[in-house]
Amino acid sequence: MIGDTTKGTVVDLRSDTVTRPSAAMRQAMAQAQVGDDVFGDDPTVNRLQAKIAEMLGFERALLFPSGTQSNLAALMSHCGRGDEYLVGQEAHTYRFEAGGGAVLGSIQPQPIANRPDGTIDLAMVEAAIKPDDPHFARTRLLALENTIGGKEIPRSYLEQALLLAKKKNLSTHLDGARIFNAAVKLGVSAKELCRGFDSVSVCLSKGLGAPAGTVLLGNADFIKLAVRARKILGGAMRQAGIIAAAGLYALENNVERLAQDHANAERLAKGLREAGYEVEGPQTNMVFVKAPPGFADHLVNNEILVLAGPRMRLVAHLDVDSAGIDRALAAVRSFALSPA
Repeated sequence: MIGDTTKGTVVDLRSDTVTRPSAAMRQAMAQAQVGDDVFGDDPTVNRLQAKIAEMLGFERALLFPSGTQSNLAALMSHCGRGDEYLVGQEAHTYRFEAGGGAVLGSIQPQPIANRPDGTIDLAMVEAAIKPDDPHFARTRLLALENTIGGKEIPRSYLEQALLLAKKKNLSTHLDGARIFNAAVKLGVSAKELCRGFDSVSVCLSKGLGAPAGTVLLGNADFIKLAVRARKILGGAMRQAGIIAAAGLYALENNVERLAQDHANAERLAKGLREAGYEVEGPQTNMVFVKAPPGFADHLVNNEILVLAGPRMRLVAHLDVDSAGIDRALAAVRSFALSPA
């Protein structure tokens, strides 16, 4: 039992997926015009899809219930049975999506080790591309992620990866679940970070604060394939404008404020270091700390919710304000001061 997260004293650092819609977002959802999205009749869904496509420089966009489903639909739209995608060992599409590409798409992943900065060595990518030979899976896709483990991937690296993919006739997909975090941190537009990719998946329910929803972007032909994949995967929704309204509100109100989350993560990391803990980051809104035995239990007992582990991830988000960081650091210091 982790406690009642509705209590004002609880600070939830488990993930930026725990954010709850604000009163203004709920009002937008309640007032949303709706229709049957399977028939393309939901005006709010259509507005969301048009808005984000324009924001990120794509021809079309398609709303999904979740990022896992959006990424899987992208894999299935780029690859056929027996095809292969190249992906980082730490990437969400490989490590944290239950093997969906293989299980449901019959697509083989070829994982490549991520470097400490989150990138994968492009020489290793090139070496992993299979020859055109019936003994091998057909290498079709390079899948990258931005951010990955809270690390923002700069445009210079993405351009090199895109050039390699084009040279080798590979399609490209970007899991941009937190692409706006990367853009805010790097001081560039999300459109610039997405430029050149054949498809991008953008989550609305993490730092942007919507209760659900991810949007997949690409050209018209790709989105036509993705519509079929979404149907196969059970992701076609009816009056989805209620969800889309939250996404629209998030895009219009919650992008620039991500800088506050990054600043809170910086302050959290600084306080942990001052208390003597070994800390990684943050680059954006995530801090990783080497947790001694009993540390997680102590934090939870002090109403600081965390996911236990020897390398503990702490995530700042719009439901954690400056006072919440203060409470978290007070709990950290009280553990450091408690008798062994």
